[in-house]
Amino acid sequence: MHADKQGCGLDVDSGYVELAVEIFSMLADATRVRIILALRDSERSVNDLADAVGKSPAAVSQHLAKMRLARVVSTRQDGTRVFYRLENEHASTLVADAIFQAEHALDANPRHHHAERAGA
Repeated sequence: MHADKQGCGLDVDSGYVELAVEIFSMLADATRVRIILALRDSERSVNDLADAVGKSPAAVSQHLAKMRLARVVSTRQDGTRVFYRLENEHASTLVADAIFQAEHALDANPRHHHAERAGA
């Protein structure tokens, strides 16, 4: 089992630790977290994302540019419109887990545990 962890970078001396810290740093922004939440289910245009997160299209575009450089989002062009989507499911999972952790900070019996029991 230890070999499996080492093979995917989960060992304590992994070379991925510093890069993981950079990912956390990039995600340490409420607008970027909201963008990831807005992109969970489908791709969206900058204007659509701006409406969803309550920011100007210019501000959202700047955030998306940083997220694209970090390979968190990717794009698809359709004529003159550009659509953004999550590059993979991991950013969404990170954000969901961070929100679940925040729920634990405020509530001994957070809502996400209620949903797990209802589905069981």
